[in-house]
Order: sequence, then structure tokens, then C-alpha cells
Amino acid sequence: MKKITIVGVDLSKHAFQIHGAAADGSVVFHRKLSRSQFPKFMSEQPSCIVAMEACSTSHYWAREMERAGHKVKLIAPIYVKPFVKRQKNDAADAEAIVEAALRSNMRFVPAKSAQTQARAMLFRTREQLIGQRTEALNALRGHLAEFGLIAPRGVANLVRLAALVENPESDLPDVARDIAHMYLDRIAQLATLIDRLMMTIKEVNGASNAVNIMRSMPGVGPIWAIAIDTFAPEMNTFERGRDFSAWLGLTPRQHSTGGKQRLGRTSKMGQRDIRRLLIIGAMSRIASAQRYKRAAEPWLQDKLNRKPRMVAAIALASKMARQIWAMLTKGERYNLPVATTA
Repeated sequence: MKKITIVGVDLSKHAFQIHGAAADGSVVFHRKLSRSQFPKFMSEQPSCIVAMEACSTSHYWAREMERAGHKVKLIAPIYVKPFVKRQKNDAADAEAIVEAALRSNMRFVPAKSAQTQARAMLFRTREQLIGQRTEALNALRGHLAEFGLIAPRGVANLVRLAALVENPESDLPDVARDIAHMYLDRIAQLATLIDRLMMTIKEVNGASNAVNIMRSMPGVGPIWAIAIDTFAPEMNTFERGRDFSAWLGLTPRQHSTGGKQRLGRTSKMGQRDIRRLLIIGAMSRIASAQRYKRAAEPWLQDKLNRKPRMVAAIALASKMARQIWAMLTKGERYNLPVATTA
């Protein structure tokens, strides 16, 4: 029997399909195991490469396989799809994972630690609660508008909404007033939870040297910093800052052929949370400069003069990503650009 060098695993909630292969890619075995059988079976196998598609549960299983003495390789599903032969099923997917992992130029996803996943949970939970608060606030505004009680949008106008509800001179029915109080209580509960999460985020950020370095850049806040520290891989995996910017989807989409370079719109193919926060940070820097009538950097001012503000903000976000890469790889804090004199 040939020696197993790589095992491809197609993960699911309860049934795992595994495909064992030798060094030359020849099939050694096919197995379908339950969730409880899988770790026991893999602990009995000799040390080998375990390849899986990167998904929500793959990082947990990556840690479990590493404890069992195996080397883990996680692959983005989009890179596995071209290797699926004919019909799609679990066995074909496991075989395709092995074929993709054996490619010398394949890109792999680094496995996350439990602490990193906890920070991701912290970030996602805060985003979810903010969305729920916005939903409740907009619902209350919409209901009150049906009774002729109008208030501006935004959480900053919550006091005005509450005043409209409490106004005894309004003809708001008692049933509607009681339901409005339920909305206000719900919004207050969500605000308390959001504040608690924000305090936890500040505590987590304070213990990270990388976050302290990033916070030295204008436009970078605690949420911005924890998103990069959580969702971005090690900066040393990128050869240059432009690679990190391209990974975030802040570079133009290419459709080049015949030696002719064709660049389109921003690709938006990278990590959405970091890209969104980078653009928000860039917009805040531009708005701050315009509000306080401060001169922007010459290259940025040139773009603002020639392009829409959002286009200039995306260009600034791309530059900020390259600067973040340089700061983290060199371990240096942000230095304000020195103005040049003619």
C-alpha cells in the first residue's frame, strides 16, 4: 500500500468526506466519516498534509489537526472549483481539494487562532448590534411618521424621537405610545451592549502593539485597527504594500490581453470589512481637511480638483493600506509628511 502524504477533507456539519493520496497524487483511499469519527481516524494516520477549504469551521479543525501532528493547508473555495471533475459531489470535492493543494503555485489561507476568532466575533457582534439599533430606530421613525410626528434620521436624534413620544399634546394613541416605549427600551438595551463591546475592543486594542502602531495614523480608530489586526494575514506574507492593497480590492480590475493593458473599476475582490473602514477613514480625513480649511497633501488635492471626492477617497484608502503595510513590517509609527518648499 502506498504511503499517504496528503488528505483532502470536504467539511460539513455532520458527515466528512476524505480523500487520501500518495506523493504522486494517486488515490489511496476514499472515506465518509461522521463528525465524531473524523478526529479519531486522523489521529491514527501518520503525519501528513491535511488540505481543507477555508470556511467558518475549517480554522477549528486546522487547530485540531495540528494538535494531532499534521500539517494543515487551507485553500479558498474559489481556487478549488476549477479542479472539480464533471459532477459535483462530496467525493469529487475532496479529490479536487487534494489536486489544488498539490499545485506548487497555489495560494493558501493561514489558519486562525482561537484568540483571532474571538476578536472576529467581537467585531461582528458589534456590527450586528449597530445594525439592529439602526433598524429599530428607523422602524420607530416610520411608525411615528404615520401619526404626523417627524424627526430627522440618525441615532443623534434619538432624544427628539423620545420627546415626540412623551409629548402629551400629540394625538398618539395609547397603544402606539406603549409600542413606541418598547422601541425606545430596545434601543437603550442595544446601546448598552454596544458600549460594553466598545470597552472590550479598547481593552483588546491596548494589548496589541500592531494596533498601537496603526492608531498613530490619522483617520484610524479602534474599530479600524482591530479589523486589520483580526482579518488581515501577517503583513510579511505580502512582498510589497501594493500587494496588500490589491488583496483588499483597492486596485483596478485588469482585463489585459495582447500586450495592451486595460484597467477597469476598483476590483472589490478583497476583505470587505477592512476595505469599507479604510474608505470611511479616508473620507473622514478629506472631510476634516475641508471642514477646517486645511490644505491636503499635494497629490490628494490634485485628485480632489480633478476627480469626484469618492474617487479621491479610494485612492487615499489605497495609499493608507500601503502605508499600513510599511508601518507594520518595519515596526514604525506613522510620520507626518514633510512639506516641501519650492
